[in-house]
Amino acid sequence: MGAPRSAKAALAVLLAGSVCAASLARAQEAAATVPDAPVTRSAAVEPAAPAPEEPAPGSDAAPVAVAPGPSPEPRPAEMTGAVSPQADPAPVPNAASAPEKAAEAPPPVPADPLSAAVTARLSSGAPLLPRFGARDRESLQAVYALGAFKPVWIVDGRFTPAATAAAARLARAGEDGLDPAAYPVPVLAVTGRAPTEAEIADADLRLSAAVALYARDARGGRINPTSLSRLVTPVLDLPSPDAVVGRIAAAGTNAGDLLQAYNPHEAGYLALKSRLASLRGPAVAEAPALKLPPGPILRVGMRDPRVPQLRARFGLETRTAGTLDAAPGDPETYDAAAAAAVSAFQRERGLAATGALNAQTVVALASPAGRLGGGEEASLLVNMERWRWLPADLGPDYVMVNVPEYRLRVFRDGRLRDETRVIVGKTESPTPIFSGMMEYAVVNPSWHVPPSILKNEFLPGLARDPSYAARRGYEVVRRGNSISVRQPPGERNALGFIKFMFPNNHAVYLHDTPNRSLFARSERALSHGCVRVDDPFRFADSVLPAAWTSERLKKLIGKGERTVQLGTKLPVHLAYFTAYVDDAGRYRTLPDLYGYDARMRTALGLPGGAPAMVRAPAEPARVVSTMPAMKPAVKPAAPPKKVAQRPTRAAPEYGEPGLMTPVPESPRRSFGWW
Repeated sequence: MGAPRSAKAALAVLLAGSVCAASLARAQEAAATVPDAPVTRSAAVEPAAPAPEEPAPGSDAAPVAVAPGPSPEPRPAEMTGAVSPQADPAPVPNAASAPEKAAEAPPPVPADPLSAAVTARLSSGAPLLPRFGARDRESLQAVYALGAFKPVWIVDGRFTPAATAAAARLARAGEDGLDPAAYPVPVLAVTGRAPTEAEIADADLRLSAAVALYARDARGGRINPTSLSRLVTPVLDLPSPDAVVGRIAAAGTNAGDLLQAYNPHEAGYLALKSRLASLRGPAVAEAPALKLPPGPILRVGMRDPRVPQLRARFGLETRTAGTLDAAPGDPETYDAAAAAAVSAFQRERGLAATGALNAQTVVALASPAGRLGGGEEASLLVNMERWRWLPADLGPDYVMVNVPEYRLRVFRDGRLRDETRVIVGKTESPTPIFSGMMEYAVVNPSWHVPPSILKNEFLPGLARDPSYAARRGYEVVRRGNSISVRQPPGERNALGFIKFMFPNNHAVYLHDTPNRSLFARSERALSHGCVRVDDPFRFADSVLPAAWTSERLKKLIGKGERTVQLGTKLPVHLAYFTAYVDDAGRYRTLPDLYGYDARMRTALGLPGGAPAMVRAPAEPARVVSTMPAMKPAVKPAAPPKKVAQRPTRAAPEYGEPGLMTPVPESPRRSFGWW
């Protein structure tokens, strides 16, 4: 992204050449005043100052850390092939005076006043916008240098059509959940007089900075995801200022639409955007805050002195009217009408709409929502931001795992092909949030016991009983002085019958599990970080090449480890959406499983609000899959005469790996971690 390196290098060469030419002319002029001065040898010219080093790719991505790019190319001065000047062996009279005069001369500036003003503003230390740093300014300087430092957005003292269109989009940044105040549009008109060159230069550069910052934020540059957790590591594709400004400024009246296109355009994001617009609607007067004294949780039928205040807050009658069968209600009775009003308020603020007056509702009543980021709005903004962490184009084929929903979906040709339940990481061992590329699957996988379990359980057990591992179905592998313990393929293998690999720095993957009864639970944060898939052979039908049907895969069970390559790598996105719109158009909120919502609200400067801690939507009845019977490839060891009682804890027999495994012999299993 950004201007091509060749263009930047050519520009640097041109600038360096102009400096050299100016220095040579001054040296020759000075030497002309000296009798018999060897002008042709006064190539004792000052070496040209090296051009500023090109910023590392992605350096404009502050505050988000990005993977480093390729090593920088040689400096432009090196590319010219210029040889360092050699000192003249013959002494030149008054030769020292020429360098002094050249050093005292001011640096060359553009002859055009506007270009000179732009150059001066770029060179000054005054910031253009908050969060637009020195490296961003260097990137911006590249695009202005290509245009001889003339203004990009202002011609003949007026904003261009592209500037007008871009400014209109910046003013409507709130439509996409961004803050319009972060991208101020400069004012050019000055009452009673024409703007000066310095004012035009400042306005032009500020608009460039605002446009570049908007594009970066639209692609996820507002916060650093890894600051939320070391396990939140999406790779962000943040555009550089020179690429954005050059592209948008040349778009004419389409500049606004082109700028807005940096935002996500997936259906899930657009549904949240539409709900945000509906939620905000026209500005309405907020009801005053209500500070209630402490008291118990109120449910229908209870009496409490705070009820009259609640009735007044929600515009209810002082008491329910009497009927032929019942007298008028007690003003202090928390009846169905009061509970319904509280339930509607809870839903508005993003709380669990239980209708009970609990502590969270009391706090929300004392804190008006305001127009930005309160309650449900904060949840929408947080989850819209998470869509920016995904690639700009998900493509037609991909796997999406929504961790708080405990659900995996497979998309083919842009359509939902299949979905299934999953088990994700526990709160103490969260599933990482990132995107990867599935490359292959392994049928009949083995599991190498991680060092922690090996050290804490197996080695002490082996010291007490040499058959400790064998009695539990494990193999002890000795390589020199090192010992590893391997669980061979089988029904009770921690990884089940099949695993799906998308190599990544977190060493997690999708896999089967012998504990299939756990998929019947509504809350399934039970693993050590990997994602366990319900009915893995059905999932294999959706992701593996057509030749590898579930029936064919099941025939491999018990016949040794087998790797199945995907013909084309398949993107896998482990996402974290606590608010979404389902296929029926219903807005859903989910428990904030790992506590990321509150951290994101803080990072985005949103009011605290209440986390989306509601019960997950009801799931359809689980269809239990039929797993093939295991046919062991080797004869199992004969059990001892006296069978020891099975340990009550699930690990390691039914447990899962928690840490890195020893490196297996086969390079294809180099990512054999949990």
